[in-house]
Amino acid sequence: MFDADVASRGLGIELVRAADGAAVARMRVTGAMVNGHAIAHGGFVFLLADTAFALACNSHGPVTVAAGGEITFVRPAREGDLLVAHATERTRYGRSGIYDVTVTRDDGEVVAEFRGRSRTLAGGGG
Repeated sequence: MFDADVASRGLGIELVRAADGAAVARMRVTGAMVNGHAIAHGGFVFLLADTAFALACNSHGPVTVAAGGEITFVRPAREGDLLVAHATERTRYGRSGIYDVTVTRDDGEVVAEFRGRSRTLAGGGG
């Protein structure tokens, strides 16, 4: 799935690992990702978290998409920061699931907390 994700790869997001309902992805904040306050635009932080979420919920095999997601920004990231998103499956029930993603800087400081809700497509196809 990640090999075909042009949006995530185009922003420099790297897959570190994905298996068994968990995933780790990382991204370096570039100058093009910084807003007028000289901090990383929240949309890019959300995109990194959403990518890790997608990798985790698709690690089981069937095609699974986001049914929703929300993020809480804890502290800012700045140009040059390496952000790491750790996604963890909380539960799966029927065709639905809940996943938590913590986004940190590579020094371990938490930047954001994300919760995503997934839905496996009927028949597992697109």
